[in-house]
Amino acid sequence: MGKPTGFKEFERSLPQKDTAENRKQNYQEFVQPYSEGELTNQAARCMNCGIPFCHSGCPLGNVIPEFNDAVYDGKWEEAYQILSSTNNFPEFTGRICPAPCEAACVLGINKSPIAIEEIEKHIIEIAFQKNFVKANTSKIKTGKTVAIVGSGPSGLAAAAQLNKAGHHVVVYERDDKVGGLLRYGIPDFKLEKSVIDRRVEIMQQSGIEFRVNSEVGKNVPAFELNHYDAIILAGGATIPRNLPIPGRELKGVHYAMEFLKQQNQRVGNSPIDSEEILATGKNVLVIGGGDTGSDCVGTSNRHGAKSVTQFELMPQPPKTRTEAMPWPSYPMLLKTTTSHEEGCNRHWSISTKEFLGDEQGNLRAALVVDLEWETDALGRPTKFKEVPTSIREIPCELVTLAMGFLHPQFEGLLQQLGVQVDERGNVKATEEAFQTTADKIFAAGDMRRGQSLVVWAISEGRECARKVDEYLMGYSELESKDAMLSYEL
Repeated sequence: MGKPTGFKEFERSLPQKDTAENRKQNYQEFVQPYSEGELTNQAARCMNCGIPFCHSGCPLGNVIPEFNDAVYDGKWEEAYQILSSTNNFPEFTGRICPAPCEAACVLGINKSPIAIEEIEKHIIEIAFQKNFVKANTSKIKTGKTVAIVGSGPSGLAAAAQLNKAGHHVVVYERDDKVGGLLRYGIPDFKLEKSVIDRRVEIMQQSGIEFRVNSEVGKNVPAFELNHYDAIILAGGATIPRNLPIPGRELKGVHYAMEFLKQQNQRVGNSPIDSEEILATGKNVLVIGGGDTGSDCVGTSNRHGAKSVTQFELMPQPPKTRTEAMPWPSYPMLLKTTTSHEEGCNRHWSISTKEFLGDEQGNLRAALVVDLEWETDALGRPTKFKEVPTSIREIPCELVTLAMGFLHPQFEGLLQQLGVQVDERGNVKATEEAFQTTADKIFAAGDMRRGQSLVVWAISEGRECARKVDEYLMGYSELESKDAMLSYEL
């Protein structure tokens, strides 16, 4: 590696952020770039370990030590080529991935891991600045056509790979702009949409066709896809988990994605076709302790909420690894996001029993109760009981339900195509070939595996594309994850 003793000399350091008060005034990204020296030092921490567990920690199989070495040496085009060989969209993962690679970093056994995610983001941004990122100019055309339903990270990754293989790709998106959850689920202060537009423009220059406002199974009948040689379903897991308790019908109780999508539409000057949901001047309650809940917190703060409270059913996670979370597994640790830093009352081991309203049917409070959890020998929560004396009202005029997603929507697309779903409600498709139960139809991403991470969605799209290429041509020269794990520079 560039500096064998770097991990001894330099501590982990993340880029500076704008102050919480300043960033709450807008919806722009607020993480500053490293200086050249800071970036070099962080790359120098990569320790040339005997077995780089970061490879297997990353669902894409990114060859991380090699691109760290190139960054240390200032070989930016080489760093970009290494990174883009496994990851079609580092500009997305470098901003919103929870970085399972860092959890698997060998240095993380007894020190802070390498800042892999930030280095990845810097590589791709420098690559764009230096004009290394170009449209695919392959002259090889197979004459085969592929329809992809859904333009989220899985669909985009599949499109990029199949276009690279020489097929003509058409991507159908039901919303007015390309991006799926990236566009209308992730707040702009985490991922500015110009980042998506920049990538989509390159994909269009490469020959990929995008058709927006096209919901297959609704305004585009599914049979219209029959003329394609293959179809990939990459529509995501769009059915949210509900909280069917008394008062759920009150005005002011919404799914998180309804709330987040509207704000992204406002920022992007897209039309809003439903009653506006605003947190301005309200006591906001966010139910769900994950990233989506955190996004609701940050958005509510930017709206000017009177207060923001976040509930989590599970106990408060530990701050460091326990026996139940040994390295290199991904640890479920206490996570304080930038949105939490901006202002949030957080509560764990709490259950919402009822939503309470006024005479006009407006939400005014939530009836809640504390929970006592029993744990197993490793300290993992197993079952709970309510604490009867803790029942109380929490004032709130807006509730966002951020408890995850169940499965894709069956009505329309899946119903018309005649594909089967599994016991969890996801599209039934083989693990080896990504094929559904219907002829020439494949599935990838959250629609196939269930709610997951953006990095898994990209991995699914890439692997599915390779299987589709094999189906169409009898072989494929597209990269596979297993092959890239044995990559040598």
